Amino acid sequence: MSPPGERGPSGWAGASYNDERENQNRGHCLVQVRPILFVLGLLLSVLAAAMLIPAAVDLSYANDDWKVFAAASVFTFFVGGLLLLMNYDEQPVRLGLKEGFTLTTASWITISAFAAIPFVGLGRDYTDGFFEAMSGITTTGATILVDLDKLPRGILLWRALLNWIGGVGIIMMAMIIMPFLRVGGMQLFHSESSDRSEKLLPRAIELVVATIGIYFLFTLICTIAYVLLGMGLFDAICHAMSTLATGGFSTHDESIGFYKSPALEWVTIGFMLLGALPFVMFIKIIRGDRAAPWRDEQVRGLLMFVLGVVLLLSIWLSGVRDQPFETSLRQMAFHVVSIVTTTGFSTTDYQLWGPFAVGCFFILTFIGGCAGSTSGGLKIYRLQIAGVITRRHILQLISPRRVIPLNYNGRRLPADVPFSVVAFLVIYMGVTGIIAAALSSMGLDMVTALSSAATTISNVGPGLGAIVGPAGNFEALPSGAKWVLAFAMMLGRLELFTVLVLLRPEFWRS
Repeated sequence: MSPPGERGPSGWAGASYNDERENQNRGHCLVQVRPILFVLGLLLSVLAAAMLIPAAVDLSYANDDWKVFAAASVFTFFVGGLLLLMNYDEQPVRLGLKEGFTLTTASWITISAFAAIPFVGLGRDYTDGFFEAMSGITTTGATILVDLDKLPRGILLWRALLNWIGGVGIIMMAMIIMPFLRVGGMQLFHSESSDRSEKLLPRAIELVVATIGIYFLFTLICTIAYVLLGMGLFDAICHAMSTLATGGFSTHDESIGFYKSPALEWVTIGFMLLGALPFVMFIKIIRGDRAAPWRDEQVRGLLMFVLGVVLLLSIWLSGVRDQPFETSLRQMAFHVVSIVTTTGFSTTDYQLWGPFAVGCFFILTFIGGCAGSTSGGLKIYRLQIAGVITRRHILQLISPRRVIPLNYNGRRLPADVPFSVVAFLVIYMGVTGIIAAALSSMGLDMVTALSSAATTISNVGPGLGAIVGPAGNFEALPSGAKWVLAFAMMLGRLELFTVLVLLRPEFWRS
């Protein structure tokens, strides 16, 4: 997608994100379909090219599955190219609010629909293929595949690629699209970028290129680290892509626990945290602002929260299991970071640690990382803003005439942010409950239904219970449940309102 204010390859320009009045006026117009279809065609063409990578891998191992990826690539490129040719326009067209909402949701659905084709070609039905593709592209990491250790390398690489592509797409969406759509408090970061991004990088396209460069560099460094710690090159590449994307797809049923390497687990912890931090911060660091992490309140909040939870639960685990504190610290740090960053890797079945651990991990499922990162969940900044709002309310109960400004990250909160954040938190929990109820109506027990709803809408991956817990997967769920959970993954990844607004009849009226 063309960044704001830049001429796209078809001649149409991205939305003018600084002209709010124009965007609001355009919100009363019908949705312009041609630029949306053009972008979808562009995305499908990129996806078709990506399919050739696992095809080449299977071909190099003399595995006939390369034909499946090659055929899927040809079909996907045909449809994508057709959309490009049919919707090419020399005249620049500006995208408004309606186009922004429609394009964001349509992109994730379209990519998942075509990314599912290789799974179907390898013997899965379309429901399973779509579930796996949506899980990959939303970096959720929930899977319906079993016996991963025996699967061909092409399909394992395809899953990791979906994680990696989804991760960089999520970063771009969080920095460019979501602040413009003004949902869930993301406009807070749009207001930040309006007076800082031009100093950071002169043009939006440079911000995109720099972010992709850093994302690729971290993936490369992670791959090298994994190889040095004993992973084979193929496993290292797949796990590095899943780690930086906080997606959690592994090449082994035992996930990172397959390697039984404490050093590898500590390195994985570090890279999972990197994936959960805002990538704009890394650009600032590279440009010489070494203090950027300590000035960002959400970064400080996330790191302090993780550190506190890890220390407290490690002390508890060491006591109840009568094992060395170092072992408890490593095990607890790995799983707390994995869940909070919504990666979903595991080294052991933490359900065996008892009800207290299970309850804590269920709560951690909702937390999430920072805005502008690859992680899902509520995001730490929303919880911080909710804390600021709660504090002001309590203080005003004590002193009704006291004027208490709402400040976050050293700045006054825009007037619409507090309501957006509170509305998001309420809808988030409400939708989780509705999804859990829908799953229960399909015969799932309450633990499976509730944890499945929570883990998919938070894009974490493993849930709780014998079926979808760390030692299980989602294969045994009925087809209807898989479609509901695929929808939940998209809802959570696209910040709820981006999808829900499309369900309102008013949105489609002129």
